Amino acid sequence: MDGVEHGKVNDDLQMVVVHKTDVPPAQGTRMINEVGKAVRETLFPDDPFRQFKNQSRGRKCVLGLQYVFPILEWAPKYSFALFKSDVISGVTIASLAIPQGISYAKLANLPPLMGLYSSFVPPLVYAMLGTSKDIAVGTVAVVSLLLASMLGDEVSPTANPELYLQLALTATFFAGVFQASLGIFRLGFIIDMLSHATIVGFMAGAATVVTLQQLKGFLGLQHFSTKTDVVSVVQSVSQQVHKWRWETIVLGAFFLVFLLVARYISKKNSKLFWVSAAAPLTSVIVGSLLVFCTHAEKHGVQIVGQLKKGLNPLSIQLLVFHGQYLKVALKAGLICGLIALTEGVASGRTFALFKNYHTDGNKEMIAIGMMNVLGSWTSCYVTTGPFSRSAVNFSAGCKTVVSNIVMAIAVMITLLFLTPLFHYTPMVVLSSIITSAMLGLIDIQTAYHLWKVDKLDFLVCMGGYFGVVFIDVQTGLIISVSISVVRLLMHVMRPHTAVLGNIPGTSMYRSTEQYQDATKVPGILILRIDSPIYFANANYLKDRTLRWIEDEEENLAKLNQDILRYVILDMGSVATIDTSGINVLEELKRTLEHRQLQLVLANPASPVVEKLEKCKFIEILEKKWLFVTVAEAVVVCNSLLHAEKVHSANYNHKN
Repeated sequence: MDGVEHGKVNDDLQMVVVHKTDVPPAQGTRMINEVGKAVRETLFPDDPFRQFKNQSRGRKCVLGLQYVFPILEWAPKYSFALFKSDVISGVTIASLAIPQGISYAKLANLPPLMGLYSSFVPPLVYAMLGTSKDIAVGTVAVVSLLLASMLGDEVSPTANPELYLQLALTATFFAGVFQASLGIFRLGFIIDMLSHATIVGFMAGAATVVTLQQLKGFLGLQHFSTKTDVVSVVQSVSQQVHKWRWETIVLGAFFLVFLLVARYISKKNSKLFWVSAAAPLTSVIVGSLLVFCTHAEKHGVQIVGQLKKGLNPLSIQLLVFHGQYLKVALKAGLICGLIALTEGVASGRTFALFKNYHTDGNKEMIAIGMMNVLGSWTSCYVTTGPFSRSAVNFSAGCKTVVSNIVMAIAVMITLLFLTPLFHYTPMVVLSSIITSAMLGLIDIQTAYHLWKVDKLDFLVCMGGYFGVVFIDVQTGLIISVSISVVRLLMHVMRPHTAVLGNIPGTSMYRSTEQYQDATKVPGILILRIDSPIYFANANYLKDRTLRWIEDEEENLAKLNQDILRYVILDMGSVATIDTSGINVLEELKRTLEHRQLQLVLANPASPVVEKLEKCKFIEILEKKWLFVTVAEAVVVCNSLLHAEKVHSANYNHKN
């Protein structure tokens, strides 16, 4: 412990050598230093300025540019061998990005071309600023659905498509500003509010909703519910039974089975990853040929239709920052940006772990944010690093972020020359592509694992899932996060405490619940507090301590053992304490004195000791009841108990 001299107990001579718990020396700037340290640890745990120490001015400029543009760090070392691998992976993810881009844009109720635009500019921006070697940038189904849901509640994409497009681009801009701001101000810890259980439940719920939405394409329906909850979708489907098209049902079932079989083959044999990656584009090609040869579009099969050739048109003039819909765009941008950022950062960390390299979370947030800001200016909507596409990129053997550049070039060629080929693409094929991708997001195995390990985490997961499925997407997210926050508050306000006992043959004291052979010390109650002590939990800790004391006194009375005399609080896990906590300690001491019990503190941390000294609590308690370890406190208390017994025996003998 800080500021403590170490000593030992001489058991043979029954003499105790106890060393005092020293109070840290008073420093006028200590509190300022502590606050500064807390800020640094919160915002700069990775110490990004360390690399600039002891460097020349020129070298600092170079390092600064490399820090802002990571491509400048690895590009000079790039080789042709790396390029060959990146070309293969880039072409592979392009074959997936093109059909997915068109599909997800339709899911967001946006023009299909915007899905392709979003796979051209954003990947190039990320290649300049990103630190992950494996992320494959593009649109993602969950965010597309979320955008459609939030904007569609205010503006109809069919009745007013121009305003809807403007709001989608504005929401993308706000999403990018929000994401980049988190990185610039190093506030990435905010996304940690979305726990693993929250993400699992939310993603599964969104995947279920997205899959149900695809019934419109599978059944060949022209009109469909704009609501995303399962009840509205089922009602919409059941009320239009007479409008179902058997042609689209057969076509959709065929391609869905084909896509699922392709994914199954890739899972069984990792070397055949390309089968699953190529399956969506193959489905688009085959479906387009079938429609073209059979003229199925004249028999109720809906097709994509005419797509204009050309690269991303500028759209900065379409952004709206005034009027009644600004709040809608801002809200959609913040929520979509948070979900997209969480998936992108998580994907980067996951694959970096597999390859044993480091991704900078703050740089990732800036990169994802900037590609959405610039994307909103070039007819793109919210993009990130989707896990499914990044997994294909990883399996294809990508070496650097150049694979994104290759993908962007492939999409550019498609935009310039190949878009007319998608004219006859059946909408039901796009629905099949979306459905096959969404089924992989419903992770039943992980949900079962949550149930086995932590029931509260499972509750968080299910809260998010059922909220999304039966209410709407944003409400489901709010429910899941709310349950997580309530759980966090429960842990903060009701921290764990434990009764400690001695492990036979050692000087260690551990929880009597965890260690069955740990024995309590007669006449002494040892309690461990596993939390900082502050206003939110101080009164609970006092009440819980008194309840432990009452339970112990009842047990001693039943066993006809010595009465309780000492209460030792193991403060080793108490990192800090506030004035409310100190006030409660004072109240606890007075209560124990009234019950003829002595309060003893063991192993208090330096910041705790400093505050106790400033509040005069150590003076009230008396410094002799402050100990370095629980073992020393027990030895002293035992010695005093023994001395009392001897004194009592002598007194009784004389009388």
